[in-house]
Order: sequence, then C-alpha cells, then structure tokens
Amino acid sequence: MNPLRRLRHPLRPRFPRTLRARLTAGLVVLLAVSCAAVGVAAVVELNGFLTGRVDQQLQQSGPSFPQSLEHGSYRPSDRDGDERGDTRRQASGTFGARLVGGRVTNAALIPADDDPDLTVGLTARDRATLAEVPADGRAHTVRLRSIGDYRLMVWTGLDGDVLMTGLPLEPVHATVHRLEMVAAVVFGFALAVAGVAGAFWVRWSLRPLSRVAATATRVSELPLASGEVALPPRAPESDPRGEVGRVATAFNRMLGHVEDALTKRHASEERLRTFAADASHELRTPVASVRGHAELALFHPGPVPPEITRALERIAAESARMGEMVDELLLLARLDAGRPLERNPVDLTRLVLDAVTDARATGPDHRWSLDLPEDPVTVPGDTHRLHQVLANLLANARLHTPAGTKVTVTLETDGERAVLHVHDDGPGIPADIQPGVFERFTRAEHRRRQDATGPGAGLGLSIVAAVVEAHGGTVTLESRPGSTTFTVELAATATP
Repeated sequence: MNPLRRLRHPLRPRFPRTLRARLTAGLVVLLAVSCAAVGVAAVVELNGFLTGRVDQQLQQSGPSFPQSLEHGSYRPSDRDGDERGDTRRQASGTFGARLVGGRVTNAALIPADDDPDLTVGLTARDRATLAEVPADGRAHTVRLRSIGDYRLMVWTGLDGDVLMTGLPLEPVHATVHRLEMVAAVVFGFALAVAGVAGAFWVRWSLRPLSRVAATATRVSELPLASGEVALPPRAPESDPRGEVGRVATAFNRMLGHVEDALTKRHASEERLRTFAADASHELRTPVASVRGHAELALFHPGPVPPEITRALERIAAESARMGEMVDELLLLARLDAGRPLERNPVDLTRLVLDAVTDARATGPDHRWSLDLPEDPVTVPGDTHRLHQVLANLLANARLHTPAGTKVTVTLETDGERAVLHVHDDGPGIPADIQPGVFERFTRAEHRRRQDATGPGAGLGLSIVAAVVEAHGGTVTLESRPGSTTFTVELAATATP
C-alpha cells in the first residue's frame, strides 16, 4: 500500500470485508447495545430505588436530631436517657445541622462505633454548600468534602432557624458500583460467548453460499476462450425457500446455460476447423495444377503475345501466393486441432544465423545486426516450425519498414528460458492494430512500408503465435514510433 495514502487517512476505520465477518460483527454489536441498555436501565433503576429508600428514612427520622442540637441537649449520656437526644432510632452516619441566618451554628455526625464524640469539622466550602440547600421539605443530594456525598432534607424550625438531616450515600454508591461490576463481567462473558457461537452459526448458515463462491472461483480460473471446457460440479443446492438456496439454484442454472453455450461453441469451432483443414487440403491440388499449367504455358516455344505472357506470369505468381496461403491455413488448422509437433533438440543459434542470412539476401536495402551468446542455445521443438517463426518475424520487419531500417536480432538465455528479440527502428505499428496483431487476417490500412509490394494475407504473425504457443512459449510485442520489438520466450535445454 502507498505509505502516503496511509498517512492521509490515519484514523480511517477498518470494517470487516466478508459477509460472514460483517454478520458476526453486527450480531455482537447489537447484543452489546442491548446489554448496555439493560445494564444502564438496571443501574439507574437500582440507584433510584435505593435513593428513594434513603428519602423514606429521612422522612421517618424527621428533624429530631437537628432539634436536639438546637437546645444543646445532645450529650453522650442522652443515648440512654433524654428523649430529645435519644439516637437509638438514628442510623450510623446520620448528619444533623442547624443554620441560623444562613450560617451553620451546630453540626453533628453519628459515628459508626461507640465513640461519644459526635462533632464534625466542616470546611468553609461545606458550610456554604449547606447554606445553599433550599428548605422545601424535599431531599437533595449534596457533596461535602469533609464527610462525602449525603442526601439531605431541610425543615424550617419554629423560631425561624433551619434544621437539616442527612444520610450518607456511600452505601448506595457501593451497591450500584457492585452491580455495575457484576453487569460488566456477566455481559462481557455473554458477548464473548455470543461472538464465538455467532461466528460458528453464521459460518454454518452461509456454508452453501461458500460452496457457491468456491464453484464460481473454479469456473473463473477455467480457460473459456477456446477449446473444450469441462465445468466443475454444480454447487450443492440447499432449501430453495431461503435466500442462499435461491442463489445456489440460480447459479447452477446459469452454469447449465454456460455449459450448453460452450458445448455449442466448441462444436462450431470443430466444424470450422475441420472445414478449414479439408478446404485447404482440397485446394492444394487444384492450385498446384493451375500453377503448373501457367508455368508450362510460359515455356511454350512458339510466339506468344506479350499480353498473354504477362497474364500467365500473374497467374503463376498469384497461384504461388495462393498455395502459400493454403499451406498456412492448413498449418493453422492442424495447430488448432492440437496435432503434436516434433520434439527434438534444436540449435536455435544456428536457426537465427540461417534466418538472418536469408533475410539479408532477400532485403539488401536493410541493415541487419546479430547479437548472439558465445555458447549455442538449444531448445526442444520442431526445427522447421521454429525456422518458420524466425522467417516470418524477419519478413514482417523487412516488408513493413522502409529501406535503410536497422533490424537487430538478439538471442539470450538464462539456462531455463531462451529469449529471442527482433527489433527494428522503423515507424512502428499503429496503436489500434497492436491488440490484435497476432490474430488471423489482421492488416493495417496503411502498411508501415508504403512501397512494399504484394498484399499480405495477415497470417504470418498468427502462425508465429500458434507455433510458439504449441512449443509452450510466449510471444509479445512492444511498439512505438522508432522502436518495434517482438519477443519470443521458449523453454531452453542444456547445451549438448
């Protein structure tokens, strides 16, 4: 991946790519949302319930505790005597305060043990906070720095003072926090179990769809362009009432249509191939006969008008060209039929030398160059057909480039592959022709060499491609104005 692109989007989330992962993630997310909603509702409800119980306790206790502070009668001995200062009905941690004129005059806290000291040291901030609590007879939650969170209820005394009673909220918070911890552990375990079980369930549910995808992958890897194609077994069908079952059924039906179309296409190709082979074979004899009669007429000893001589020469030339075309069509038909070629060690270096020598003699107006390795290069194959490949490539460079063009033939090997390059510095092949340059009867409207004589049949490069493919090799083209290179790769063998 491009690092710059990664830097541009450093926080982009990564979502699951497969349908199985998305369904599992969606299931876990929905369950997590449900668990969170249940947990929040339980915590809020429990907190409200416990706070309501504290409010009830405050209502029941009333202002008796702060009233005892008002008369200064609250003493340790009061626990066993005076009804005004009796604290046996007060819970430990109960807070009481008396305010006069917005100022705290008395404050006490019932300890959790038998400590007789009930005084509490309030900070200035705590005293200001207590003074802000409204005397409306309702409970209020207040945070006091000296003693913690308290639930306070305020009453107005008979002499205009403010009486305040409070209970600690620490037990409520402890209970709520414990519920939160238990809920987090239970829901976390439930999410983990649900994620694992959901993954197995989704995988089992999508198993027919996975089989359809596997079958589609195998079909996509098949060469469907030509030849007989054997499609893989159909995807197993499941319940047609479900979405996956309908997909599998439709996919198998589509494979059936594709198989029928491929069978008809293969039968049509076979008929066409057989027709081309039979027609080429049958045409060889009459074409040879026409050529023979034309050449025989040219050797007639008697006087022949020049027009007749010219006509006979054209008949002989065209019949020879037609004979070559028939031979090429027959060769292509045999290669299409998969007829095996010879597999003998071929000295490719010698073939290149001979082919360039013949091309130099045929095209003296071109500049021919060779670049060969020091050791001979040997490939397994058919000597005659490989020579035909070289001859066609050199003829293509000679016929389709102007005089003075330099053609360079390079042969190299790495021990496993033999690579042949035929390069020329001519005008190049038009870009619209290049994709189909190895197809049959492909010819440019304007040939690269305007003075080239004799229209070509457009079979030379198709024969090159067919012969190279029959040898298990590849041929490629790279062309632009001023540089055209045909590259042939073949399997090499050890030098004898």
